[in-house]
Amino acid sequence: MAAPDEELLGKAEGYPVCPLDDANLGPDRCLIGLFSHFDEVYPARRVARAGRVHQLARAAAEPAISYATPCGRRWGVDDFLGKNRTMGLLILKGDRILVERYQYDRTPQQRFHSQSIAKTVVAMLVGIALQDGMIRSIDDLAKNYVPALADSPYGKTSLRNLLTMSSGVKYHETYQPGDDNEILTARSYKQQSAGGTDTLAPFATREREVPAGTRFYYASSETVTLALALRAAVGVPLADYLSEKVWKPMGAEADASWLIDAAGFEVGFVGLNVTLRDYGRLGLLLANEGATEGRQIISTAWVRAMTSADAPHLRFGAALEVAGYGYQTWLIDPSEPYFALFGIRGQGIFVDPVTKVVAVFVAAHAALDIAARREQYSLFYGTLSTLQAQNK
Repeated sequence: MAAPDEELLGKAEGYPVCPLDDANLGPDRCLIGLFSHFDEVYPARRVARAGRVHQLARAAAEPAISYATPCGRRWGVDDFLGKNRTMGLLILKGDRILVERYQYDRTPQQRFHSQSIAKTVVAMLVGIALQDGMIRSIDDLAKNYVPALADSPYGKTSLRNLLTMSSGVKYHETYQPGDDNEILTARSYKQQSAGGTDTLAPFATREREVPAGTRFYYASSETVTLALALRAAVGVPLADYLSEKVWKPMGAEADASWLIDAAGFEVGFVGLNVTLRDYGRLGLLLANEGATEGRQIISTAWVRAMTSADAPHLRFGAALEVAGYGYQTWLIDPSEPYFALFGIRGQGIFVDPVTKVVAVFVAAHAALDIAARREQYSLFYGTLSTLQAQNK
C-alpha cells in the first residue's frame, strides 16, 4: 500500500539525506531521509546500550483497532497510515507489541529523530540527578549550577520553573522563519556559536514579561538552560548519563545518539535519535512510573510529578486550551491521567499509565500539520476503546 506523498518526499531518489535550510524547514524530498539519519548530518554523541535487552513479545495477531472520524465513519490502522506521513507506528500494551508498521522503506534498525521528545528525557534525567544527590532541589536557581548565567534572567530562574516552561522570559517560538527557535537551532546543533551558555546569548539578557512561575509559555531556550544546569550537576556528558542511568538498565535494544553543540554539550531541547521500539520502551518506563522488569530506575514520585500539573497555570485548559503541562511533559486529557511526549512534525509517544498502552509515532508531517496530530490522538483513543471493548 502506498504511503502518502511518496513522490513528493523523494521516493524516486531513494529518500535522499540532506540538511535543513536556514528556516529549519528543508525541502520535502529530504525529510524522510533526514529524520532517519539526523545524526549522520549533524554532530552527535553515542548513547550506548548494554548487552541485556528488555524483550517485547509480539501479539499473535494485530487487533482490529478502529477510531471515529469527524464524518462519522470508523477507520483502522491501514486507513491511518494511508492518510498520514508516518515513518513508523508502534502500539504496545505493556510488554506486548500490538502493532508495528514502517513506511517509506524505513526499518526497525534506523534511529528516528525525536525533535522535542528529548525535552521529556531531560526531565527524566533531572529526576535521577535529584535522587542521586547531584541536584539539591528543583527550587535551586540555574545559576547555582551554571555561574556564567548569574546575570541572566534564565540563571535567576529555578529549575522548577524551567521544567514547567514558566520562566516568564520573553521568547518567541512560532516555527515560522526568523523566530527565536530558528536562532536557537542555528546556535546549537548547527554549531553557529561557541556552544554551551553562548547558545543562549541572544536571549540571555531579555527581561521577564511576567513573574516566574505564573505563566506557561513553551520555549525551547528553557530546556537548553535546564540541560546546561543538569550537565554541570552530574559532571558528565548527558549522553553518557542517559546511557548509564536509563538506556542500559531499561534494556534498550540499540544505541541511540544525541546531537551536540560546538562545545560538545548535548542539545537538550531536541537531538535524540532512537529506534522505534526503544521509544516504546521509554514510554513503558514512564507508564510503569519509572520501573522496568522489577527495578526502579526513576523514582515513582518524580514520574508522578512529571506527569501532573505543578501549579494552577499548568492545568489542562490553563496552560493551553487543549493541554496541560507537567515537567517537560504534555498532559493531554482533562479527566484522565494520559500524557504525551511530543515533537514537531508528528513525533509522539502517547501513554496511558493505567492500562499501560503506549502509542509511538515517528513521522514527517508538513510543518504545523494540526489535523495529522489530531488523527494521532484519535488513533490513541481508538486503541484504548477497542481494547476495552475486547476485554469485556
